[in-house]
Formats: sequence, C-alpha cells, structure tokens
Amino acid sequence: MRIALIQQHATEDKEENVARGLAALRTAAGEGAQVACFAELAFEPFYPQRPAQGSVLDLAETVPGPMTELFATEAARLGLVVILNLFERERERGFDCSPVIDADGELLGKTRMIHITDYACFHEQGYYTPGDTGAPVYRTRAGAIGVAICYDRHFPEYMRALALNGANLVVVPQAGAVSEWPEGLYEAEMRVAAFQNGYFVALCNRVGKEDCLTFAGESFVCSPDGKVLCRAPEGKDSMLYADLTLTEASNSHARRLFLRDRRPELYASWLAERRR
Repeated sequence: MRIALIQQHATEDKEENVARGLAALRTAAGEGAQVACFAELAFEPFYPQRPAQGSVLDLAETVPGPMTELFATEAARLGLVVILNLFERERERGFDCSPVIDADGELLGKTRMIHITDYACFHEQGYYTPGDTGAPVYRTRAGAIGVAICYDRHFPEYMRALALNGANLVVVPQAGAVSEWPEGLYEAEMRVAAFQNGYFVALCNRVGKEDCLTFAGESFVCSPDGKVLCRAPEGKDSMLYADLTLTEASNSHARRLFLRDRRPELYASWLAERRR
C-alpha cells in the first residue's frame, strides 16, 4: 500500500487552501497512492495559536458537511482513502476532528482529539471540547487505520488502545512548530510507539510561518520495528510517499511478544488501589 502525506502551508484564504489540497490528492493518486493524509487544520490558519475570543464556533463546520462531501466525491473518483483534519462544530461544542473517508467515498467515521492542551501559542482549551469518540480503528479498503490527533500521540494509553483495536497503521495529523521540543524527541516518541504497539506510524505535519508559530514540516513514516522509512523536508510544502506492507504488523515484536504478554488484570487492580 502506498501512502501520501500532504505537507502544505495554510493561508487566510480557505478556498485556496482547499483547492491546493484537492490538487494534491490528484497528484497523490497519479503517483499510485491508496491513502492520502493531511495535517492538523490543514485548510485554515492554526486558530489556537491565539486565545479564543468571541464566537469561535463560527470558524467551525459540521461533519458530515460541505468539506467532507467535497473530499468524499474526490476520494471516490480517485479511489483514495482520505484522512482529513478540521475544526468541527456539533451544536454548541467544537472538536479537533479527523474524518476518515474510504476509497469509495463513504465517510467511515470521525476521530475527535480527546486530550486538550493549553499553553503559549497552543490555546486549544478555548476552542475544543475533549473528544468522545474513543480510539476507533477504521477498516478501509487499504487496511486497518487509526488516527491520533496531535496532542493525543503523547499518551501511551491512547496509542496502545489503537493497537488493541486492531490498527496496522496510525495516522497522526500534527501542528508541530520549529524548536518546540528538543531535536528528535517527537520522532523518537513515534518510533517507540510504533515498536511497542506493532504498527506503522505516519505523522503529517503543518508547515509555514504564521502569527505566533513557524510550523516545522518534517513529516515522516516509521515501521513496526521503529525505523524511520522516509522524512519530508523542513519548512516547505512537500508530498511524502511511503510503500507499506501492512501485514508486517502481524509479525512485529509487539504482536508476537508485547501484546501477548500483557497482564491487564494486574494493571486494573493497581489502578483501583491507587483510587482508594
């Protein structure tokens, strides 16, 4: 299976951002991709870099809605599985949301970011409600795919839940800035998650200078043995392709050893004791 990570900048012109995204899908299909992924809030400025003011839900959209319908039509025409990320509105709640569209255009579901952070230039608690979708894994035409949206990737419990739910590939839509953490740490974190859980990880990052942040790019893919297979450049729009054999997940150390030797009954007992 060939995956395409679409690393692109976003301007204030959402219509133009979407047009570039659709053009990138066509390019990916022409290069033989079966799965295409976008970064966090790929088609709009990264709103949480500024504290929320006024009615921020006016910036959000429904799922399903016009955006998912537009990309579903193109996914069906091209035969591509598409993982998006957008600011979702459901009545009076907002979510950081990744809709997953199958290669026939069917909206299989949506993953909502469940852990919401708040610190300088990442004022997300003013925009997002903690997600309520859990850690779903989608049985797409290309394989079993889970999604860990940006901040969720820092939580080993969430990354393990995706493995237990059967993911062979985890896509990470991210908004990671230049020099946000010590060099190589985020990549190392995803390599360890891939190794400990026995799946491929494909992290798709934003790129470009905005009001408060300069997004790094450097999207990458790593395999179930923790090796980095490929990496996009820093600081510029790019299409990153990787050819993955998802059946390798079943032969990984994690599937043969780590998941087999888990003792969840003891973990539950320990947590119960801590809560007393």
